[in-house]
Amino acid sequence: MNAHYFDNQLEEPIITIQSTPRAYGHVTVGKTWIRGQENRHELNIGAGTLNRDIENVVATMLHEMVHLYNMAVGVQDTSRGGAYHNKRFKAAAEARDLSISYDTRIGWSITEPTDKLLEFILEQGWGEIMMNRAEGLSIRGGGTPAGGTGTAGTAPKPSNVRKYQCPCCGNSVRATKAVNIGCLDCGVPMVLVTK
Repeated sequence: MNAHYFDNQLEEPIITIQSTPRAYGHVTVGKTWIRGQENRHELNIGAGTLNRDIENVVATMLHEMVHLYNMAVGVQDTSRGGAYHNKRFKAAAEARDLSISYDTRIGWSITEPTDKLLEFILEQGWGEIMMNRAEGLSIRGGGTPAGGTGTAGTAPKPSNVRKYQCPCCGNSVRATKAVNIGCLDCGVPMVLVTK
């Protein structure tokens, strides 16, 4: 994603998977990790949120990468302790295939993948993570009313990605629209998998 959306301009953060109360992810303002002789930012994805559709996990990662980019180029994209996302964040995020909506508590922070981001994910062949840590959190779109940065707002929109699977061998593919597709290994049509 760094190469595709930021021309490899982002300094590599330390990526963590740990609890992020009331958010899908966060990025640290300070360089809180030491790697060799260098200090690095932390980019975290909430451990209890990895079982969402892959496009939503990727949208969270990209949301946090936009914050890293804005910090690197000197753009102040939040206020209220990092909770309120302004129009500068919205513009930078939408330039990178995210759809950003407004919430009165957290500003321009509600993050959804666009069709272009869905296509990029499909091109990469990224699949569902299908795991998370049971944390007892009540996350409704990952809001950040307590002050962290993250993908926030109301309940996420349903996924636009469809999964098709071969009924014989189990091979699967994903598509952003309804398609007629067959498994060449088995010579049978693939079927739409419903959640």
